[in-house]
Amino acid sequence: MVATTFLLLLFATYAKAVTVYSQQPLRETQVLAGTATNSANPAAYTGYKAYDPTTLQPPALPNPLPPTQFGISLQPAANQVTGLSIPQSGSFLGISIETSVITQVLGINSTYIQVPFLNLIQLIVERAGRFQIRVGGNTQETARLTDSLADHKMIEKQGIDPNNPTATPALVYTMEMFYVLANISALTNVQWYLGIPFNDTANFALEIAQYGEQILGDKLLGLQVSNEPDLYARHKKRVDTYTQFDFFGEFGDLIKAMEANPNIPLSNNLIGPNIATGDWTPEMVWDTGFIDAYKNNLHALAVENYPDDNCAAIYTDFGPPKNPQDVFPLYLSHDGENASKSMIRKYLNSTAVAQAAGKPLMLFETNTASCGGFMGISNSFGATLWGIDHGLQMASSNFSGALLHIGGQDVYYNPATPPPTGQSTFNEWTIGSTFYSLIAVSEAFGSSNQSQIIDITQNTYQPTYAIYDKGNLARVALLNFMTDPSGNNDYTVSISVGGQNLGQANAVPASVRVKYMLAPSISELFNITWAGQTLGGKFECDGRFKGTETIETVPCDQGNNVCNVKVPAPGFALVFLNDDALQDSSPTETATFATTAVTRTMNTATADPAALQTSNGHGGGDRLIGSTSKGSTGSAGRAAGVIPSVAALVAFLAGVSVFSRALTR
Repeated sequence: MVATTFLLLLFATYAKAVTVYSQQPLRETQVLAGTATNSANPAAYTGYKAYDPTTLQPPALPNPLPPTQFGISLQPAANQVTGLSIPQSGSFLGISIETSVITQVLGINSTYIQVPFLNLIQLIVERAGRFQIRVGGNTQETARLTDSLADHKMIEKQGIDPNNPTATPALVYTMEMFYVLANISALTNVQWYLGIPFNDTANFALEIAQYGEQILGDKLLGLQVSNEPDLYARHKKRVDTYTQFDFFGEFGDLIKAMEANPNIPLSNNLIGPNIATGDWTPEMVWDTGFIDAYKNNLHALAVENYPDDNCAAIYTDFGPPKNPQDVFPLYLSHDGENASKSMIRKYLNSTAVAQAAGKPLMLFETNTASCGGFMGISNSFGATLWGIDHGLQMASSNFSGALLHIGGQDVYYNPATPPPTGQSTFNEWTIGSTFYSLIAVSEAFGSSNQSQIIDITQNTYQPTYAIYDKGNLARVALLNFMTDPSGNNDYTVSISVGGQNLGQANAVPASVRVKYMLAPSISELFNITWAGQTLGGKFECDGRFKGTETIETVPCDQGNNVCNVKVPAPGFALVFLNDDALQDSSPTETATFATTAVTRTMNTATADPAALQTSNGHGGGDRLIGSTSKGSTGSAGRAAGVIPSVAALVAFLAGVSVFSRALTR
């Protein structure tokens, strides 16, 4: 086994896909459309929430109904438009992973990385050029480094804080955590945010800052300081009289501690204040002089917020539980109570404050609802459309990024969830509906980092955005929040460009290309497709799209300067107005970490003899694994502690042997 692994090392350095041959043939890909959602009695399901098949009834159609035909007139150049956003990136939407669950999501340790996770992230990287992930949350606050843990574990929970409504465990972690992140970045272009513990301001635990810089290098984007400090008093993490001025002082104390530590080279990559906008508003923090005082130390300003909470379903002191069926309609309009436009209205002043200070403003943690989300909402196609609108609305309001939170297996809102440990040999991952939101937003902005967006919505159930890329009109994003199997509430938008007042003939192209995000119902959990492809149903996702991509070509009427694009109810349409816009949002290659492997075959992996015949025999022990992503040079260079390619390949093969499910069982 060892000899085989070493013979494969050099090949692994240059190839994104490794095939480990076994005694059983590859299983054929199953039905394109995925597994249809089954209705279930909520009382009958007793498993983890992430796999709950319970579906809700689609909300009734609105009364009055919105129009089924309307027009939008767009200018061809960005300099002709008032109200465009700041330039945005295709990596605008990332993910936030609770520190306590990274072994489930990322990998057990640096020699065992989750292959389906790599495949999923690579889908975004190929469209956006990079992907950003925050490791943190409530569990970052008490995390402490230890030399080792039993059974080679990377993280261990130490107990539950009874005062915290999210049941946050205290954590200890080993150096393996940094190596896992570094090896992931060496395989695909992921950049990281890490959280510095902030529970003991008299004796700051600075190992995350020290080793994050040393090991991740330029793959570390920033360090989060505190997590929801405006809730510290409420959660008994500080005295009852704790205020934003106390936080201001503690933030400064951290900076002094970092600058006094010779092992921490940087103190200008901090992120704050990270308030939940619960007991404080952002303005209360800005009014302390926070930005002016710490401007040279801040990488970004950040807040955390969810449009709703489901805490009453878990904790009795939150009042009566909310009925998901009653809450569902609040997510399904552009300016509804739980819609993004309503949610971020309180931050519009802060986006202007951030721009004036020359700093990005991020929504560092968000999702459909805190305390795990709502059954049948947070995992539905409605959440997919909500997530798309959420991302585009935040971008149009001059946020610079947002991170969808991933908890454990007992939440509804995860973009993706691995199978329970005992089922990992026969079940694949379960894709969450909001992962499709990540895909859609990444393609809406593309990889240029020069996209600007404007909200041109006319009807609340039909959100509409225009996107300019490199100074020119490039894409139009169209959503339909209604469910109507009859097709009577599909709508058609007539897109015109320029016009006679500009002296332009044939301002629209001869045709446009359209990608559709579709599902049978707003309540659908798994049968979701993007341009005809799906990531599969419950326990069916290996991180790769299944099926053939289908991009519609819609002819335009150049004589009347109009392109008519239909949007099904429910659905999302991304309209590409030229070939450059489509190319900039499309993968240049199909690069996955797919393998064929069979588990429980004497705990060994064997290689095809023909592959060994073409190997040059290098062991690779003296080689640092390079990046397999376009435009990336891996984590070498500044990343002094990255595990060499021996461990990286072992991580690849080990992760494959359990979690890649493209196999015959």
